[in-house]
Amino acid sequence: MKKALITGITGQDGSYLAELLLEKGYEVHGVIRRSSSFNTSRIDHIYQDPHTSGCRLFLHYGDLNDASSLNLLLKKLRPDEIYNLGAQSHVRVSFDVPEYTGEVTGLGATRLLEAVRELELSRTRIYQASSSEMFGASPPPQNEKTPFYPRSPYGVAKVYAYWMGVNYRESYGLHVSNGILFNHEGPRRGETFVTRKVTRAASRIKLGLQQKLFLGNLEARRDWGYAKDFVEAMWLMLQQPAGDDYVVATGEAHSVRELCQAAFAHVGLDYQQHVEIDSRYFRPAEVDYLLGDPSKAEARLGWRPRTTFAELVRLMMEADLQLAEREQRAGAGPAVSRHG
Repeated sequence: MKKALITGITGQDGSYLAELLLEKGYEVHGVIRRSSSFNTSRIDHIYQDPHTSGCRLFLHYGDLNDASSLNLLLKKLRPDEIYNLGAQSHVRVSFDVPEYTGEVTGLGATRLLEAVRELELSRTRIYQASSSEMFGASPPPQNEKTPFYPRSPYGVAKVYAYWMGVNYRESYGLHVSNGILFNHEGPRRGETFVTRKVTRAASRIKLGLQQKLFLGNLEARRDWGYAKDFVEAMWLMLQQPAGDDYVVATGEAHSVRELCQAAFAHVGLDYQQHVEIDSRYFRPAEVDYLLGDPSKAEARLGWRPRTTFAELVRLMMEADLQLAEREQRAGAGPAVSRHG
């Protein structure tokens, strides 16, 4: 039985990846940070169901800011595969907490790589979650040879982690793969990310629980895919004979405006009647257009996205409509969502 360790297991990607690995017969270990409240809602359904997890899902306290906890955990588990998904992953927030973002998103990856090297876990294969935000202002389409031009502290930290992965691969012979994932969403996406803000607001407005949605740049274009499709590419990278770097994307871009139009149209509403622009939600440095070229992943991994943009919006809207209906039954009052 293969053993996998996932940092960031309580996040969107971590939860979908845990499900995938359990389905494939893995013993799955997740790293969670100690806090005063539990944040395991995305994985509770597999952690609490012995028929789903087969008692093969285990959670451990640890932190990417704490090298000793990582060393102790790796020494104990000696996993076959490590998926480093943990990060301060919100781009806009990274401008407010740039030092913390660098510590967790950048140096956290280094601490993990160094722990693998120090413990001589030569057979352990490592997946590093890279990001399309590393490309930033580089013109589309972006592929593995496109120069990085990050436009946020988050993007800069991811570039650092990416190159550390390459360095440990080339210097120490570690099996490290960087997955340069473009935007990937789903019903489990955090509510502070723009796709989820839009689908949550459209659902709540439809049911009279909210009046307006305030956003920033509606013309920003992104390559949006389904997170459940994308985690399969992560796994496929670690099944290859050698580590490498891959762009994972749909090859199709849409604007935030198109996202609003599709989401509100799903419930028979005109987004123009409900969405307003607030300049406070523009980033200090904007990324205008991200469009991935996944040709390498398609050719070498045999991976292709299965979910269209329209299907993704439908999935998210149906889930958020159910959530809004539960709120309505619980007596939630009208609100205005002011998000950037």
